[in-house]
Amino acid sequence: MGEEISNKQILLKDYVNGFPKESDMELKISSVKLKVPEDSNTVLVKNLYLSCDPYMRPRMKKTEGSYTDSFIPGSPIVGFGVAKVVDSAHPKFKKDELVWGITGWEEYSVIKAPETLFKIHNTDVPLSYYTGILGMPGITAYGGFYELCSPKKGETVYVSAASGAVGQLVGQFAKLVGCYVVGSAGSKEKVELLKNKFGFDEAFNYKEEQDLSAALKRYFPDGIDIYFENVGGKMLDAVLLNMRIHGRIAVCGMISQYNLEQNEGVHNLFCLISKRLRMQGFLAVDYFPLYKKFVEMVTPHIKEGKVKYVEDIAEGIESAPGALVGLFSGRNVGKQVVLVARE
Repeated sequence: MGEEISNKQILLKDYVNGFPKESDMELKISSVKLKVPEDSNTVLVKNLYLSCDPYMRPRMKKTEGSYTDSFIPGSPIVGFGVAKVVDSAHPKFKKDELVWGITGWEEYSVIKAPETLFKIHNTDVPLSYYTGILGMPGITAYGGFYELCSPKKGETVYVSAASGAVGQLVGQFAKLVGCYVVGSAGSKEKVELLKNKFGFDEAFNYKEEQDLSAALKRYFPDGIDIYFENVGGKMLDAVLLNMRIHGRIAVCGMISQYNLEQNEGVHNLFCLISKRLRMQGFLAVDYFPLYKKFVEMVTPHIKEGKVKYVEDIAEGIESAPGALVGLFSGRNVGKQVVLVARE
């Protein structure tokens, strides 16, 4: 069956309540064979980059009926990543090909459903981009903004958690359309990034605002046409009061709620009726069939410098627990990535 080598893995110790800690995860060294059985239809990959994403937090607790399964205590965490094929028993994949998709938080993973992987054809951009702008966060921003919100030139757009992996892209896509865009973030550094790097018209630090509704009124005196929702809770309540008639809300995430034992209620939902709003949740996978179209759209913008992307790269698989936990205190600046290995 071929050579066997050591394989560092990051395991979830047990289900997590409240704020996650690095100690909720542990490093384990196991072993892996460098060949897969010929009739297995599986693929062995060497993981190069791992993606830290907010949706992973709900998977750290026991949930039922969710769109994604809970992690299994005692097993490696799983998430999106970039990898290189080491051995393949699947007709679609060959040794040394580069792929992105769902993989394990470990140095080497056996992918049992390789048809879910995307092949990487364009390598004249950083490979880490396939955990972000050219991966799941990119198609999330594209689908949620262009397909769900149908933006028009001159409309007003508000993005919460705007310096994150998805938010930074939504703001730039809105500027490409010709919209007026405001973003919020949780530090002065991130606010400056939004305005000076990503080209948002305005940005503010939500932590410095006593009254979120008043802050939004300041930046949107005539109301908001499109809200790209990443936060939930009090922010959503404030936005509902400031939406324009026939506004659209794309509900991508609710990071303010993920560590709470009891989720906060939303009080201003009557605005959906009075303002004839359309508020819709969505998942990245809804738009995976549009991935080729999205890449063809965004790649020229990346190469021309019209769309920029900021990453926060932690080095070594040992740094993965800290990188993931840091998402929920806003420690990262830009897309949080873990570099496991260079090709």
